Formats: sequence, C-alpha cells, structure tokens
Amino acid sequence: MKRRALGGLVLAAALVVLGTPSAWAKVTPDGTTESDTSTSKPSGSVKGDTLASSAGGVIVFDRSKNGSGESAGGVTSTSSWTPPPCYYAPKYTPEQLQKTMEPVWESESTGYQWDAQQRDRYVNGHPYKDFNKDKSGEGYWWDAYVPESQVGAPGSLDCTKPIFWVDNGDPPPADVPEAITPEILAQLAYAEIRVPSTTVELAPQQTTKVNLPTWAWLDAAKFKPVSVTASVPLLDIQATTTAEPVSLKIEPGTADAVTYPASGECRINADGSIGEPYAKGKADRTPPCGVRYSRSSGDGSYKLRATITWKIHWTGTGVQGQRPLPDGTFGADQDVVVQEIQSVNR
Repeated sequence: MKRRALGGLVLAAALVVLGTPSAWAKVTPDGTTESDTSTSKPSGSVKGDTLASSAGGVIVFDRSKNGSGESAGGVTSTSSWTPPPCYYAPKYTPEQLQKTMEPVWESESTGYQWDAQQRDRYVNGHPYKDFNKDKSGEGYWWDAYVPESQVGAPGSLDCTKPIFWVDNGDPPPADVPEAITPEILAQLAYAEIRVPSTTVELAPQQTTKVNLPTWAWLDAAKFKPVSVTASVPLLDIQATTTAEPVSLKIEPGTADAVTYPASGECRINADGSIGEPYAKGKADRTPPCGVRYSRSSGDGSYKLRATITWKIHWTGTGVQGQRPLPDGTFGADQDVVVQEIQSVNR
C-alpha cells in the first residue's frame, strides 16, 4: 500500500512538474500526450531540468487517419486478449525525480522506514547516487504508466517495479517485460482505434414483409481502413496499428428469421463493399446478404444487429512486414418493422 500511495503522489507531482503542454499536444490523466491531427515528427527534449511536454508525455498518438463521427467507437477483441494494462517508459530527468520525491519524503506520509529505503536507493548510492544528477542528459528515470483506457482494469496496478534508470541508447532491463517497445505501442494504439457505426442499407427500408427476403448491403465508401500511430519521440520508436473491414455479421433480433448466407456472415467484396444493393428485377433472386423474417413484429420492431469484423495488424520500428493483432468487432442495432402483408418486391 505504501508503494501504491507513493506512486499516486509521484504521478500527481509529475503532472505539475511537466507544466503546460505545447500547442500541438495535450496531456491526458495518465500522462500520455495525444496529437489529434497529423503533425511533423515531434522531438522529445529537455529544457533546463524539465522534460519538454512532448517527452514528458512519452507517447504521442496520431489519430488523423482514425474513424470519426458521433457513432464511431472502439473495437472489441474477438479473443480474450486485451491491451497492456500498464507499461514502463521514461518519466523523469534526474532533477525532476528529485523535485518529485523529496516533497513526499519530507511530508513523512509514507513512513520513516520507507522514506529511508528510498533515500538509500536514489541518493545514498545503493545503487544510485544523488538522483544520478551527474548523468543529466545521458538517460532518464523510467516509471510505470497506466493507459487511460485501462484505469481500473485487471493488472493496471501490477507495474510496481521501483523507478529505474536507463542510459540513452541502452535497452531497459531484461526483467522488465512491460517496458515500452514498438509492439507495446501497437497494442496501445489498438485501444485508440475508432471505427464507424454499422448501419446497413436495407431493401425494403425499415419496414419489410413476412417471408419477403430483405436485401442488406454496405457501400465501400463508408468502410475503409483506419489507423492510429503511436510513437515515443524520446526513444525514436513508433508503431502504426491498422484495422480493415473484412465481414458483416447480421443478427435478425429474433429466432423467427433466416439469414443470407445461413451463417449470417457476409464477406467483403473485392471493391470493399459488402452485399449487393437491391434493384428492380432482382425480386426472384436470393440476396447475397440479407434476412427473411417469418413472423410479424406486431406493434413493435425487431432489433437487427449489424456487426463488422475488422482485421487488425501493425507495423513499426525495426519490424519487417505486417504483424497480426487479434481481430476486433464493432456493431450497432437498428429497428426493423415486419408486417404480415404479403407482397412481391418488383
């Protein structure tokens, strides 16, 4: 509990020390820096004894190629996989760590024994001396971060390793598997992916008839690949995570219906569209993607759910070719009224 209490105080103090973010970035509650528009590559730097905001935030997210709009949302992994609940990355210069830690020790809120152990570790040379100020500009103190999307998630409090030093150009210690890498950046970018809501075109629209095949389709222009790039300018590493739509799953909202195809999963066409728009003259054909209801919805409607599966991969620093990440899904409901009147769609 003492270590976690100290971590909270350290994080709060760190956000104060980092100061106001630059014009192109904003600092989120977890200390990351986010760029909502495409920018030239920022460079982490030190101004005096303080990490510049781009470096202090550590991770920069470029969402300029992400999905947008009020109905856009994050994908859900099709497996049990989840993005990293915590990770380690540069957080302090020697001077910043001193300004962060000393007020905590002076307040005696964490107890004499704990404070003495910390002073011994970071000041008295076991193993660090005077916060490594003699190495200013040669490296950074690394500490734990919790992504905003993972606050409160299982494992988010598991990064409890004491703050440690890494020289510029050196890899982090081998016993820290959660240390930031291009792969971890890709996984964090996964959590930032936003895809458009899935409202399919239907014929007949909104109101259909019992036993009448209802055609369903999606225009290629509405579903294009989206991507988010995450980078750590301070370490000169980056990763881009891309999601591409591959199929549409239709769930009629009632057991009294059949789907086309029978699995309810409509594959994406070569041109990026899904299904086929209805047109006059197709009444006697079976829709390549659609649904047929066998019972009226009465005075209400059925909730047809349309879910897109997105194939997700990443590329990044030091990686050749694309690396897979778990597929993701995102869907939405839409009302379909089914009437008893029989008719033929001509």
